Amino acid sequence: MRRREFIAVVGGAAAWPLTARAQQPAMPVIGFLSVGTLESMRDYVAAFHRSLADGGFAEDRNVGIEYRWSEDHNDRLPALAEDLVRRQATVIVAAGTPASQAAKAATQTIPIVFDIGTDPVGVGLVTSLAHPGGNITGVTNLNVELFKKSIELMYSLVSPAVTIAVLINPSNIPQAATERATVQDAAHALGARLVILEASSPSEAESAFEAVVGQRIGALVVSGEAFFLTQRNRLVELAAQHAIPTIYAWCEFPIAGGLMSYGADFAEPYRLLGGYAARILKGEKPADLPVQQATKVELVINLTTANTLGLAIPLPLLGRADLVSE
Repeated sequence: MRRREFIAVVGGAAAWPLTARAQQPAMPVIGFLSVGTLESMRDYVAAFHRSLADGGFAEDRNVGIEYRWSEDHNDRLPALAEDLVRRQATVIVAAGTPASQAAKAATQTIPIVFDIGTDPVGVGLVTSLAHPGGNITGVTNLNVELFKKSIELMYSLVSPAVTIAVLINPSNIPQAATERATVQDAAHALGARLVILEASSPSEAESAFEAVVGQRIGALVVSGEAFFLTQRNRLVELAAQHAIPTIYAWCEFPIAGGLMSYGADFAEPYRLLGGYAARILKGEKPADLPVQQATKVELVINLTTANTLGLAIPLPLLGRADLVSE
């Protein structure tokens, strides 16, 4: 072989890997749309990543992830969802009812996997749980369904004469509507006086506690809406400052010093989200994946806070607790 031919052959061989790489399909991208913040959702995002990895996908190795956080501003969600559509996300993971509705409004073709705490049929996301239809499926967690039980638990700890307030986020319209109905049902069943307070911003949360003090309300039940998770440290601080017995939906609150929580294990839905996202990346269609329900529920009690408030936690309730902090 002449020298010029040899150089041509070697040069062509060296180019093959580059040509092959150029013809490789682009890395798929997951658009992660959330009503919260990275800080408030860090543990849940980690659960999503672990499940995604179990399905064969790791961020920056064989899948990209574009995060969009509305930071408790639901009015930002439509623009964030549209941005993910413009960036041609392979699948959109939507955390929270407002985020899920924004994603559905933004695209009828890109697959969507949602996590919400209310009925997805009732809020118009899917046609049925077994057969979601269209480009969307997801996970529901026990959130609103547990609200009445949280009220009952708090009522069991205080005098029957005590007025209890419930704190909801009116900007999450579907969830707030269900929670208002739940409060009315609970008040009727318990024969209790329940007051509804609203907050969708840090300043409104401060005002809600001022109302609790001003109206001499004796206890508080905080909704499991995602906004309140981002405000957990301040809410726990306000409850301690005003000595208000308070029950929350997220275990992070009693871990941070709140009295107690009763709610879903919110890491479970994100594990399920990761599994569904992986399956869709492998070619399955959302319409063929039934809506899943996360069913694990946790009761967490902070005995130190109970003692500070002068509350005696009944032994049967302590026995039911998944975690007791002393």
